[in-house]
Amino acid sequence: MLRSIKSLFVGGLVAVSMGSCWELEQEVLTGVTQEDLANSPRPELIEVLKQSAYAAVVGNWGGHGGMYSINEVSSDQLAIPQKGADWEDGGIWLRNHRHTWAVGDGAYNGAWQYCFRIVGETNLLLQQYPDVEALGAELRVLRALAYLWLIDNFGNVPIIVETDRGGNPPQNTRAEVFAFIESSIKDNVDLLPKTNVKTNLNYWTAHMILAKLYLNAEVYLSTTPGVLDPSKGRWADAEAALDVIINSGQYSLTPNFFQNFSATNANSTENMFTLPYDANNAGGFNIHHMTFHYVNQATFNLVEQPWNGYTALEEFYNSFEAGDLRKGSLREGIQRSSTGVDLIDASAEAGDPDGPVVNFTPEINQLAPNAFRQAGTRINKFEVPLGSANSLNNDFPIFRYGDVILMKAECAWKLGRTADAIALVNQIRTRSSAPALTTLDADILLAERGKEFFAEGQRRSDLIRFGKYTAAWWEKPASQPFRTLFPIPQGQLQANPNLTQNPGY
Repeated sequence: MLRSIKSLFVGGLVAVSMGSCWELEQEVLTGVTQEDLANSPRPELIEVLKQSAYAAVVGNWGGHGGMYSINEVSSDQLAIPQKGADWEDGGIWLRNHRHTWAVGDGAYNGAWQYCFRIVGETNLLLQQYPDVEALGAELRVLRALAYLWLIDNFGNVPIIVETDRGGNPPQNTRAEVFAFIESSIKDNVDLLPKTNVKTNLNYWTAHMILAKLYLNAEVYLSTTPGVLDPSKGRWADAEAALDVIINSGQYSLTPNFFQNFSATNANSTENMFTLPYDANNAGGFNIHHMTFHYVNQATFNLVEQPWNGYTALEEFYNSFEAGDLRKGSLREGIQRSSTGVDLIDASAEAGDPDGPVVNFTPEINQLAPNAFRQAGTRINKFEVPLGSANSLNNDFPIFRYGDVILMKAECAWKLGRTADAIALVNQIRTRSSAPALTTLDADILLAERGKEFFAEGQRRSDLIRFGKYTAAWWEKPASQPFRTLFPIPQGQLQANPNLTQNPGY
């Protein structure tokens, strides 16, 4: 949840607007000089300034239609079935699920703009305060995070830094972007604070960015999209970065898996870097509206009606072993009001075998055009308190320690230490009462990541790294390897003649 930053005084009032985008009013920038920041014993001045950059990260990550959506709906875990006229949306989410998207589909432009807004905000602050060392280091690492998302989704993108001045930036290769991210972290990480503030990047979360980069080196440094290059693997480097986090003792697994996603998860010992959504001050996280049936409004006494969209695939639902508490990430069964009354959908299709009583069952009759309104289980991972507004208060975990453990397990397995890898995976499974593993292979590792990080925005990247993203799954035939990268958006190509479209489009 967003914490208010009190007004600060530096020779007068420094005004701060804490609206939905954390926009800083001009008084902040005009009222604080380089000398103030460089010499001030009050680090909260820097905290206020940099929140415009962090506000860009909060942005629309947790809402429908951008980075989160294109990554999750294009995976083997989620879809947005078309229910007659509902969720037709010009076919964009059907194409996203089937990997037949077009360069003009707006969601990809939204994801591109989301990342480059972060780049722009960090560059603006770096231009205005070039000599404030601590601020500059953190902003450059934050910019590297945006480029991690860009290299993952779009591949060849322009590297834009604070010294660039207008014009159409040239497009850099994926290898150049990889090197830029790596150097941005290495050159600045030692200047980052070693304080466990979850809504800002720190020394350890910078190492997490570096570990993510190295973990995917076979993808990012391959010269052919969709074809892994084992010669480019950086597994030992990834593990070394993860060990910095593990050896710090700053983070630990929470005893209760769902504590990490509660409405009061700000103090989770596992969450490392989170987006501090707040229903009043930083709206935009509305997963409950994106997934639940219209009549689930009465389940949670919601202020507004849900949209009945995002639905888990049956094969994923069936992948959980008996007793695995993480299966609770999926909402299933007869839906009831907050007072225990069965909910009725008066518009339920005549052919739906469940009838008008809303009953979430794993099977989805079809992706389009007439999916049953109540077909499929729903995202149930994030707590929805009674009376919630259209935006939730839950902080969204971008990085959490459970991922550190499973990433280290993957590195150990790749480096031939299978026993170590099994022990690490079993730490995660034991927490959720899943039976311990005795063997391990790529499919088991990928499945484990799927169950642990369902609906956290990671599945597409994981599938690509394990060579499974182009495979066939429900309502999706095998797709071409070039689809492991999204297209450079049509509007960006038209605006910048220096951009070249990704292969295959």
